Amino acid sequence: MATAAEYGLGPNEFPRGWFVVAESSELDKGPMAVRFWGRDLALYRGESGKPVMLDAYCAHMGTHLTGATSSMIVKNGEQIEGDSIRCPYHGWRYNDKGDVDDIPYHDGPCPKSASIRSYPVVDSLGAVMAWFDPDGGEPEYDAPTLAEVDDPQWVMGPLDHLGELDIHPQEVLDNMADMAHLGPTHGAPSQYFENEFRDHIYIQRQGGPMQAYGGAFLFTTTWYTGPGILRSKQVWDDSEIYELIFNTPVDDGRIKAWHGVIYKSAHAEATAEDVEIQKGYQAGALEAFAADFNVWATKRPALKIMQLKTDGPFKHGRKWYSQFYAKQESVAAIREELNGKVGTQGMRSAEEAGHAIDGGLAI
Repeated sequence: MATAAEYGLGPNEFPRGWFVVAESSELDKGPMAVRFWGRDLALYRGESGKPVMLDAYCAHMGTHLTGATSSMIVKNGEQIEGDSIRCPYHGWRYNDKGDVDDIPYHDGPCPKSASIRSYPVVDSLGAVMAWFDPDGGEPEYDAPTLAEVDDPQWVMGPLDHLGELDIHPQEVLDNMADMAHLGPTHGAPSQYFENEFRDHIYIQRQGGPMQAYGGAFLFTTTWYTGPGILRSKQVWDDSEIYELIFNTPVDDGRIKAWHGVIYKSAHAEATAEDVEIQKGYQAGALEAFAADFNVWATKRPALKIMQLKTDGPFKHGRKWYSQFYAKQESVAAIREELNGKVGTQGMRSAEEAGHAIDGGLAI
Protein backbone atom coordinates (compact mmCIF):
# COMPACT_ATOMS: atom_id res chain seq x y z
CA MET A 1 0.00 0.00 0.00
CA ALA A 2 1.37 3.43 -0.96
CA THR A 3 0.15 6.94 -0.18
CA ALA A 4 -0.60 10.02 -2.28
CA ALA A 5 2.60 11.63 -1.00
CA GLU A 6 4.66 8.65 -2.22
CA TYR A 7 3.18 9.06 -5.71
CA GLY A 8 4.00 12.78 -5.54
CA LEU A 9 0.42 13.77 -6.34
CA GLY A 10 0.23 17.06 -4.48
CA PRO A 11 -0.27 18.72 -1.13
CA ASN A 12 -3.66 17.12 -0.38
CA GLU A 13 -4.00 13.58 0.95
CA PHE A 14 -7.27 12.89 -0.92
CA PRO A 15 -8.63 14.09 -4.29
CA ARG A 16 -11.54 16.45 -4.87
CA GLY A 17 -14.48 15.36 -6.99
CA TRP A 18 -17.72 13.40 -7.10
CA PHE A 19 -17.48 9.90 -5.64
CA VAL A 20 -19.86 7.00 -5.05
CA VAL A 21 -20.51 6.36 -1.35
CA ALA A 22 -23.32 3.76 -1.61
CA GLU A 23 -25.74 2.14 -4.00
CA SER A 24 -28.98 4.17 -3.93
CA SER A 25 -31.09 1.18 -2.88
CA GLU A 26 -28.98 0.64 0.25
CA LEU A 27 -30.53 3.71 1.85
CA ASP A 28 -33.97 2.09 1.63
CA LYS A 29 -32.82 -0.05 4.57
CA GLY A 30 -32.13 2.98 6.78
CA PRO A 31 -29.17 5.15 7.83
CA MET A 32 -25.66 3.85 7.13
CA ALA A 33 -22.30 4.29 8.83
CA VAL A 34 -19.65 4.65 6.11
CA ARG A 35 -15.99 5.62 5.92
CA PHE A 36 -14.31 7.48 3.07
CA TRP A 37 -11.39 9.94 2.70
CA GLY A 38 -10.01 8.89 6.06
CA ARG A 39 -13.10 10.00 7.96
CA ASP A 40 -16.20 8.40 9.45
CA LEU A 41 -19.49 9.57 7.93
CA ALA A 42 -23.22 9.33 8.55
CA LEU A 43 -25.33 8.64 5.44
CA TYR A 44 -29.13 8.56 5.36
CA ARG A 45 -32.14 9.39 3.23
CA GLY A 46 -34.49 12.10 4.49
CA GLU A 47 -38.25 11.84 4.39
CA SER A 48 -38.28 13.99 1.24
CA GLY A 49 -36.18 11.32 -0.50
CA LYS A 50 -33.06 13.45 -0.38
CA PRO A 51 -29.81 11.65 0.50
CA VAL A 52 -27.79 13.39 3.22
CA MET A 53 -24.20 12.85 4.34
CA LEU A 54 -22.67 14.40 7.44
CA ASP A 55 -19.49 13.93 9.43
CA ALA A 56 -20.31 11.05 11.73
CA TYR A 57 -19.91 12.34 15.25
CA CYS A 58 -22.29 14.44 17.31
CA ALA A 59 -20.44 17.39 18.85
CA HIS A 60 -22.16 16.86 22.22
CA MET A 61 -20.41 13.66 23.35
CA GLY A 62 -18.93 12.18 20.19
CA THR A 63 -21.72 9.71 19.40
CA HIS A 64 -21.78 8.23 15.89
CA LEU A 65 -25.05 9.47 14.39
CA THR A 66 -25.72 6.32 12.36
CA GLY A 67 -23.54 3.77 14.14
CA ALA A 68 -25.92 2.73 16.95
CA THR A 69 -28.84 0.39 16.26
CA SER A 70 -29.99 -0.57 19.78
CA SER A 71 -31.15 2.88 20.94
CA MET A 72 -34.92 3.16 21.37
CA ILE A 73 -35.01 6.25 19.16
CA VAL A 74 -33.71 4.01 16.34
CA LYS A 75 -35.88 1.00 17.19
CA ASN A 76 -38.99 3.20 17.30
CA GLY A 77 -38.25 4.65 13.86
CA GLU A 78 -37.93 8.17 15.28
CA GLN A 79 -34.38 9.02 14.27
CA ILE A 80 -35.20 10.63 10.91
CA GLU A 81 -37.41 13.74 11.02
CA GLY A 82 -37.90 15.42 7.67
CA ASP A 83 -34.39 15.64 6.23
CA SER A 84 -32.84 15.84 9.73
CA ILE A 85 -31.41 13.13 11.96
CA ARG A 86 -31.39 12.78 15.74
CA CYS A 87 -28.37 11.53 17.66
CA PRO A 88 -29.20 8.10 19.08
CA TYR A 89 -27.69 8.97 22.49
CA HIS A 90 -29.39 12.22 23.64
CA GLY A 91 -31.61 13.12 20.69
CA TRP A 92 -29.80 16.23 19.48
CA ARG A 93 -31.15 16.88 15.98
CA TYR A 94 -28.92 17.74 13.04
CA ASN A 95 -30.41 19.17 9.85
CA ASP A 96 -29.14 18.39 6.36
CA LYS A 97 -26.74 21.35 6.55
CA GLY A 98 -25.05 19.87 9.61
CA ASP A 99 -26.46 22.35 12.12
CA VAL A 100 -28.13 21.40 15.42
CA ASP A 101 -31.69 22.74 15.27
CA ASP A 102 -33.27 20.99 18.27
CA ILE A 103 -32.18 19.65 21.67
CA PRO A 104 -35.11 17.88 23.41
CA TYR A 105 -34.24 19.02 26.93
CA HIS A 106 -32.98 22.52 26.10
CA ASP A 107 -35.14 25.62 25.44
CA GLY A 108 -32.40 28.09 24.59
CA PRO A 109 -30.70 28.61 21.20
CA CYS A 110 -28.75 25.63 19.88
CA PRO A 111 -24.98 26.11 19.95
CA LYS A 112 -23.55 27.04 16.55
CA SER A 113 -20.28 25.44 17.62
CA ALA A 114 -22.05 22.06 17.54
CA SER A 115 -22.32 22.19 13.72
CA ILE A 116 -20.65 19.42 11.73
CA ARG A 117 -19.69 19.19 8.07
CA SER A 118 -22.37 18.43 5.50
CA TYR A 119 -21.49 17.17 2.01
CA PRO A 120 -23.27 17.78 -1.32
CA VAL A 121 -24.98 14.48 -2.17
CA VAL A 122 -27.14 13.33 -5.12
CA ASP A 123 -28.63 10.14 -6.56
CA SER A 124 -27.13 9.34 -9.97
CA LEU A 125 -26.41 6.20 -12.03
CA GLY A 126 -28.07 4.01 -9.41
CA ALA A 127 -25.67 5.28 -6.76
CA VAL A 128 -25.40 7.93 -4.07
CA MET A 129 -22.64 10.34 -5.09
CA ALA A 130 -21.02 12.83 -2.73
CA TRP A 131 -18.81 15.79 -3.56
CA PHE A 132 -15.59 15.80 -1.54
CA ASP A 133 -13.10 18.64 -1.45
CA PRO A 134 -10.33 18.51 1.18
CA ASP A 135 -10.31 22.32 1.12
CA GLY A 136 -14.09 22.52 1.67
CA GLY A 137 -15.03 23.92 -1.76
CA GLU A 138 -18.41 23.52 -3.44
CA PRO A 139 -18.95 21.28 -6.52
CA GLU A 140 -17.15 22.51 -9.62
CA TYR A 141 -19.15 20.41 -12.10
CA ASP A 142 -22.36 18.39 -12.11
CA ALA A 143 -22.42 14.84 -10.82
CA PRO A 144 -21.97 12.40 -13.74
CA THR A 145 -25.08 10.74 -15.15
CA LEU A 146 -26.43 9.11 -18.33
CA ALA A 147 -29.77 9.85 -19.97
CA GLU A 148 -30.00 6.15 -20.87
CA VAL A 149 -30.68 5.28 -17.21
CA ASP A 150 -34.21 6.72 -17.64
CA ASP A 151 -34.77 5.38 -21.17
CA PRO A 152 -37.14 2.35 -21.23
CA GLN A 153 -35.06 0.78 -24.02
CA TRP A 154 -32.06 0.49 -21.70
CA VAL A 155 -31.72 -1.95 -18.77
CA MET A 156 -29.66 -1.36 -15.64
CA GLY A 157 -29.37 -3.92 -12.88
CA PRO A 158 -28.01 -3.68 -9.33
CA LEU A 159 -24.39 -2.63 -8.97
CA ASP A 160 -21.68 -5.16 -8.22
CA HIS A 161 -20.13 -4.36 -4.83
CA LEU A 162 -16.44 -5.15 -5.18
CA GLY A 163 -15.44 -4.28 -1.62
CA GLU A 164 -12.22 -2.68 -0.50
CA LEU A 165 -8.73 -3.12 -1.90
CA ASP A 166 -5.36 -1.96 -0.57
CA ILE A 167 -4.31 -0.02 -3.64
CA HIS A 168 -4.02 3.68 -4.35
CA PRO A 169 -6.55 4.95 -6.93
CA GLN A 170 -3.61 6.23 -8.98
CA GLU A 171 -3.03 2.64 -10.08
CA VAL A 172 -6.68 2.34 -11.14
CA LEU A 173 -6.47 5.54 -13.19
CA ASP A 174 -3.29 4.29 -14.88
CA ASN A 175 -5.48 1.90 -16.89
CA MET A 176 -6.66 4.83 -19.00
CA ALA A 177 -3.21 5.19 -20.60
CA ASP A 178 -2.28 1.52 -20.49
CA MET A 179 -2.72 0.33 -24.07
CA ALA A 180 -0.26 -2.54 -23.69
CA HIS A 181 -2.17 -4.45 -20.97
CA LEU A 182 -5.37 -4.86 -23.01
CA GLY A 183 -4.16 -7.90 -24.95
CA PRO A 184 -2.34 -9.86 -22.21
CA THR A 185 -4.85 -9.07 -19.44
CA HIS A 186 -8.18 -8.89 -21.27
CA GLY A 187 -7.66 -10.72 -24.54
CA ALA A 188 -8.52 -7.53 -26.43
CA PRO A 189 -5.40 -6.17 -28.18
CA SER A 190 -5.86 -2.64 -29.48
CA GLN A 191 -5.65 -1.82 -33.16
CA TYR A 192 -6.00 1.89 -32.44
CA PHE A 193 -5.64 3.89 -29.23
CA GLU A 194 -5.70 7.51 -28.12
CA ASN A 195 -6.28 9.65 -25.05
CA GLU A 196 -7.79 13.10 -24.77
CA PHE A 197 -7.81 15.54 -21.85
CA ARG A 198 -10.58 18.09 -21.34
CA ASP A 199 -10.06 19.87 -18.02
CA HIS A 200 -11.54 17.47 -15.41
CA ILE A 201 -12.39 14.80 -18.03
CA TYR A 202 -10.00 12.07 -19.23
CA ILE A 203 -11.02 10.13 -22.36
CA GLN A 204 -9.73 6.88 -23.87
CA ARG A 205 -10.75 5.73 -27.35
CA GLN A 206 -9.63 2.32 -28.53
CA GLY A 207 -10.72 -0.75 -30.42
CA GLY A 208 -9.77 -4.25 -31.45
CA PRO A 209 -10.90 -7.88 -31.47
CA MET A 210 -12.28 -9.12 -28.14
CA GLN A 211 -11.59 -12.77 -27.29
CA ALA A 212 -14.52 -12.95 -24.85
CA TYR A 213 -16.90 -11.85 -27.66
CA GLY A 214 -15.73 -14.51 -30.10
CA GLY A 215 -13.23 -12.18 -31.74
CA ALA A 216 -15.82 -9.50 -32.57
CA PHE A 217 -14.34 -6.02 -33.07
CA LEU A 218 -15.01 -3.94 -29.97
CA PHE A 219 -15.16 -0.13 -30.17
CA THR A 220 -14.92 1.69 -26.82
CA THR A 221 -15.08 5.27 -25.66
CA THR A 222 -14.22 5.41 -21.98
CA TRP A 223 -14.05 8.51 -19.84
CA TYR A 224 -13.48 9.60 -16.27
CA THR A 225 -15.40 12.63 -15.07
CA GLY A 226 -13.19 13.64 -12.18
CA PRO A 227 -11.10 11.05 -10.37
CA GLY A 228 -13.72 8.51 -9.29
CA ILE A 229 -16.48 8.02 -11.90
CA LEU A 230 -15.81 6.01 -15.09
CA ARG A 231 -18.32 5.48 -17.89
CA SER A 232 -17.48 3.40 -20.95
CA LYS A 233 -19.58 3.05 -24.09
CA GLN A 234 -18.84 -0.28 -25.78
CA VAL A 235 -20.15 -1.37 -29.19
CA TRP A 236 -19.62 -4.67 -31.01
CA ASP A 237 -21.71 -6.40 -33.69
CA ASP A 238 -25.32 -5.41 -32.83
CA SER A 239 -24.63 -5.01 -29.10
CA GLU A 240 -24.26 -1.78 -27.15
CA ILE A 241 -23.61 -1.28 -23.45
CA TYR A 242 -22.28 1.24 -20.98
CA GLU A 243 -19.92 -0.11 -18.34
CA LEU A 244 -19.69 1.79 -15.05
CA ILE A 245 -16.71 1.61 -12.70
CA PHE A 246 -16.60 3.65 -9.50
CA ASN A 247 -13.70 3.95 -7.08
CA THR A 248 -13.65 5.98 -3.87
CA PRO A 249 -10.76 6.41 -1.42
CA VAL A 250 -11.48 4.90 1.99
CA ASP A 251 -8.10 5.77 3.45
CA ASP A 252 -4.89 6.96 1.83
CA GLY A 253 -3.92 3.96 -0.30
CA ARG A 254 -7.17 2.02 0.09
CA ILE A 255 -10.27 2.15 -2.16
CA LYS A 256 -13.81 0.82 -2.32
CA ALA A 257 -15.17 -0.07 -5.76
CA TRP A 258 -18.45 -0.75 -7.57
CA HIS A 259 -19.27 -1.97 -11.09
CA GLY A 260 -22.32 -2.00 -13.32
CA VAL A 261 -23.60 -2.31 -16.88
CA ILE A 262 -26.43 -0.61 -18.75
CA TYR A 263 -27.63 -2.64 -21.75
CA LYS A 264 -29.47 -1.40 -24.86
CA SER A 265 -32.42 -3.63 -25.70
CA ALA A 266 -33.39 -4.39 -29.29
CA HIS A 267 -36.94 -3.39 -28.31
CA ALA A 268 -38.39 0.08 -27.81
CA GLU A 269 -39.18 -1.01 -24.27
CA ALA A 270 -37.05 -3.61 -22.52
CA THR A 271 -38.61 -7.01 -21.91
CA ALA A 272 -38.11 -9.61 -19.16
CA GLU A 273 -35.78 -11.41 -21.56
CA ASP A 274 -33.72 -8.22 -21.90
CA VAL A 275 -33.36 -8.08 -18.12
CA GLU A 276 -31.77 -11.52 -18.23
CA ILE A 277 -29.53 -10.51 -21.15
CA GLN A 278 -28.35 -7.51 -19.15
CA LYS A 279 -27.35 -9.78 -16.27
CA GLY A 280 -25.23 -11.82 -18.65
CA TYR A 281 -23.48 -8.76 -20.07
CA GLN A 282 -22.79 -7.40 -16.60
CA ALA A 283 -21.34 -10.72 -15.48
CA GLY A 284 -19.12 -10.83 -18.55
CA ALA A 285 -17.91 -7.26 -18.10
CA LEU A 286 -17.23 -7.94 -14.43
CA GLU A 287 -15.15 -11.00 -15.32
CA ALA A 288 -13.02 -8.81 -17.58
CA PHE A 289 -12.64 -6.11 -14.92
CA ALA A 290 -11.83 -8.76 -12.30
CA ALA A 291 -8.64 -9.51 -14.23
CA ASP A 292 -7.46 -5.99 -13.36
CA PHE A 293 -8.60 -6.39 -9.76
CA ASN A 294 -6.62 -9.61 -9.45
CA VAL A 295 -3.47 -7.93 -10.72
CA TRP A 296 -3.90 -4.92 -8.42
CA ALA A 297 -4.39 -7.18 -5.38
CA THR A 298 -1.01 -8.86 -5.88
CA LYS A 299 1.28 -6.16 -7.33
CA ARG A 300 3.59 -3.75 -5.56
CA PRO A 301 2.97 0.00 -5.96
CA ALA A 302 4.27 1.45 -9.23
CA LEU A 303 5.59 4.68 -7.71
CA LYS A 304 7.63 5.13 -10.87
CA ILE A 305 6.82 3.43 -14.19
CA MET A 306 9.63 2.12 -16.40
CA GLN A 307 8.07 3.97 -19.29
CA LEU A 308 8.35 2.75 -22.87
CA LYS A 309 7.24 5.00 -25.70
CA THR A 310 4.86 2.29 -26.91
CA ASP A 311 3.25 1.80 -23.47
CA GLY A 312 0.85 4.74 -23.58
CA PRO A 313 0.98 8.24 -22.05
CA PHE A 314 1.23 7.31 -18.36
CA LYS A 315 3.03 10.58 -17.59
CA HIS A 316 0.17 12.64 -19.00
CA GLY A 317 -2.44 10.59 -17.15
CA ARG A 318 -0.69 10.96 -13.82
CA LYS A 319 -0.27 14.69 -14.33
CA TRP A 320 -4.01 14.95 -15.11
CA TYR A 321 -4.86 13.02 -11.95
CA SER A 322 -2.64 15.30 -9.83
CA GLN A 323 -4.97 18.27 -10.44
CA PHE A 324 -7.45 16.77 -7.97
CA TYR A 325 -4.80 16.78 -5.22
CA ALA A 326 -3.48 20.25 -6.06
CA LYS A 327 -4.51 23.50 -4.47
CA GLN A 328 -7.13 25.29 -6.53
CA GLU A 329 -4.75 27.97 -7.75
CA SER A 330 -2.59 25.32 -9.47
CA VAL A 331 -5.36 23.51 -11.36
CA ALA A 332 -5.69 25.85 -14.36
CA ALA A 333 -2.00 25.50 -15.26
CA ILE A 334 -2.19 21.68 -15.18
CA ARG A 335 -5.23 21.70 -17.46
CA GLU A 336 -3.69 24.18 -19.88
CA GLU A 337 -0.58 22.00 -20.15
CA LEU A 338 -2.54 18.82 -20.88
CA ASN A 339 -5.74 19.68 -22.75
CA GLY A 340 -5.93 18.01 -26.15
CA LYS A 341 -5.34 14.58 -27.72
CA VAL A 342 -2.34 12.36 -27.09
CA GLY A 343 -1.48 9.36 -29.23
CA THR A 344 0.51 6.22 -28.48
CA GLN A 345 3.51 5.37 -30.62
CA GLY A 346 2.70 2.71 -33.19
CA MET A 347 -1.06 3.09 -32.78
CA ARG A 348 -3.56 4.67 -35.17
CA SER A 349 -5.78 7.42 -33.81
CA ALA A 350 -9.50 6.88 -33.40
CA GLU A 351 -10.21 9.04 -36.44
CA GLU A 352 -7.74 7.11 -38.58
CA ALA A 353 -9.44 3.88 -37.53
CA GLY A 354 -12.88 5.13 -38.52
CA HIS A 355 -14.11 5.33 -34.94
CA ALA A 356 -17.24 7.50 -34.75
CA ILE A 357 -15.81 10.13 -32.43
CA ASP A 358 -17.95 10.02 -29.30
CA GLY A 359 -21.07 9.32 -31.37
CA GLY A 360 -23.19 11.99 -29.70
CA LEU A 361 -22.05 11.03 -26.21
CA ALA A 362 -22.62 13.66 -23.55
CA ILE A 363 -19.05 13.58 -22.26
